[in-house]
Amino acid sequence: MNQANMSLIAKESGCSLSQVSQVIKLIDEGATIPFIARYRKEATGSLDEVAITFIRDRKRQLDELDKRREAILKSLEDNGHLTRELKEKVIDAKTMATLEDIYLPFRPKRKTKGFIAREKGLEPLAMALIDQKGIDPVKLAADFVNPEKSVESIEEALTGARH
Repeated sequence: MNQANMSLIAKESGCSLSQVSQVIKLIDEGATIPFIARYRKEATGSLDEVAITFIRDRKRQLDELDKRREAILKSLEDNGHLTRELKEKVIDAKTMATLEDIYLPFRPKRKTKGFIAREKGLEPLAMALIDQKGIDPVKLAADFVNPEKSVESIEEALTGARH
């Protein structure tokens, strides 16, 4: 855990930085809250179970926030959306909700079957089928067979157009 997060926990809990540091160290080593409160009073400055629980829970929240922040920054960079201002906003976000709100406009969208069909160039076929001008769909779909765009057969073209 970084120093800034420990300082924040100390400020929020009213404990000293050394107390927070010791509690986090003991928790990371696998000690339970009752054990710390009863048998490690000398290390924690006699913190009670409520304070220790607060430190543990807040540490988890901040760790999750940091992990999500890293994932969002990586996604933004991979997709070419990351700017200096956006990076500062993501780094300055104090809550998960704020972080997600910042990321929402840049979140990758799911590719639907219809979107994939448009990428393959099948939208004109779909529009022609919707117009229903007495044209044989099989003959019309033959013009859209294109192995370069992964449309291998007439059936695939018609299926894509339906999507």
